Formats: sequence, structure tokens, C-alpha cells
Amino acid sequence: MTTTPTPTVVLVHGAFADAAGWSGVIAELQGHGIPVIAPPNPLRGLASDAAYVASVASRIDGPVILVGHSYGGALITVAGTTENVVGLVYVAAYVLDEGESFGELQGRFPLSPLVSNLKQWTYPVESGDPAVEVTIAADAFPSVFAADVPADVTKVLAVSQRPLAAAAFEETAAAAAWKTKPSWALVAGADEAINPEVERFGAKRAGATVVEIEGASHAVALSQPKQVADLIREAVRATS
Repeated sequence: MTTTPTPTVVLVHGAFADAAGWSGVIAELQGHGIPVIAPPNPLRGLASDAAYVASVASRIDGPVILVGHSYGGALITVAGTTENVVGLVYVAAYVLDEGESFGELQGRFPLSPLVSNLKQWTYPVESGDPAVEVTIAADAFPSVFAADVPADVTKVLAVSQRPLAAAAFEETAAAAAWKTKPSWALVAGADEAINPEVERFGAKRAGATVVEIEGASHAVALSQPKQVADLIREAVRATS
């Protein structure tokens, strides 16, 4: 009897955060002997960011499970078509269809408090006019992004945000890997950054195995790392 090697878990963070947000999840997975990496997400555009995630997956020897938080969910939807990707896990994330942008998807539901608390900035690009990026207003960050995370932690997170290029909101997904790969989804029931209805709709449409954590904020990987890791472990077991 042949056994499939344990998939490597690739954790893709979303906007306004970095890979350190996965630290508790990483510790849980490593404690169970599951190989894991958490690469940086460039946050410059859906197509280019997804191509980067795909390149990370393709250089791993053996099967890969892609895990996407928030905007990272849009990226794994596209990057998940990479040949060695065997499963997708969405954590409080956008689950897009082919030809859909996350701006369009969230626009079909009542907007979350995040939208009215975004601040715009410009940044230089090599050619043409400066581009626009967004962050969450620092005073709104704790309630919008991480209401169930200790206040001293959210103060640090608020001033260490990774901005998202505004163009990413309207860029459409070139593929929807969940149509051919199994998927799992965690819905954060008290999410103020993405309307939980957006998360539920995308997960149901993808036919994902869904877990909902009532009272969880958008930063559920920080506040509930064991529950997030448990869902990822379920995906690992199912694809091993």
C-alpha cells in the first residue's frame, strides 16, 4: 500500500497584516508534525500576487494545501490551479468565482465597517502616475479587524499594517480552483472587516466544508489559532 506524503501547508496572509499573524497557527501545525511555510504576500494586485503564491507552491516538492486569510482567499482561488495543490482552506476570506472581483462580490451584500474606515495614500510606481494604496484608520483598526484580540496587541498591529493596492479591489480572478480541488472554509461570525454573509456565500458556492466560529473577529487566526489549525489539519488528513 502506498501512502501520500503529508501536504505542506502554505499560509497566505491578507491585507493590513503580515505573516506573523499566523504565528499561533504555525505553532499548532508544527506541534502535529505538519510542514508549513508562511510567505510574504506582496499586496500589489490580484494577478501578480496570485502568481507569486503559485510560484511558492510550485517550488515545494510534494502536495500543497493553500490557506488564505481575507484577501489571501482571492489569491489561493487563482493560485490553487497549480498542479501540486491538493486542497484550499479559506479563513475569514473571499472565495471568488472566475471573472469576479472581491469588490464586486462584497458589493452584493451590506458593506462592513471596514469600507468607511479605509484611508488612501499614494505610492510611486516605475511608470506613470503614483498608484493608490489603502490602510485601515488606526483608531478604527481594533474594532474593525481584531475586536477579540488583546488591546496591547491591536495597538501594535494598527501601526504595522501592510497596505493593499487599491487596484486589487477591481481585479478579477482568472480561475476558480475550488471547482476542481476540495475546499474548507472558516467563517468568522463577528467579522467587521468582511461581512460574514460574504464568507458564507462564497463557501457555500464552492461546496466547501464549513466551520463557523461565533463571536470571532476578522483576526481569527490570532485569536483562535487552535480552531483554525484544527480545520487545516482536517484538510491535511483528507488529502494525505
